[in-house]
Amino acid sequence: MLVRDAMSTVVLTIGPTHTLRQAARLMSARRIGAAVVHDPDTCGLGIITERDILNAVGSGQNPDVETASTHTTTDVVFAAPTWTLEEAAEAMTHGGFRHLIVLDDDGPVGIVSVRDIIRCWAPARRHPVELVG
Repeated sequence: MLVRDAMSTVVLTIGPTHTLRQAARLMSARRIGAAVVHDPDTCGLGIITERDILNAVGSGQNPDVETASTHTTTDVVFAAPTWTLEEAAEAMTHGGFRHLIVLDDDGPVGIVSVRDIIRCWAPARRHPVELVG
């Protein structure tokens, strides 16, 4: 199975001046765990995740003042839609992250998460596991 088969095509793109609260509100409304941060001044793409926002708020930073640019990961590993899920999982494992921005020649076309990969690999939806406890 390929990344294009598992990825979410809901790609939220925000600017570096969005506050953490604005980013969280937009991510929550779309039920997604990451947003692409596009900085037109650097023509670069980065990513901010729910964990980045949680860590900032948990450390006492003000989500109405802190901006996405301060919490964006800019050293990003990108996936191609034609990568296998194994390649994506290996990149995530090696890099210690849970989301990959998926790029084609025209730019971001999706985001694939660990959860997306597990949904494709886990047959549990067809054969529920009974939990004992």
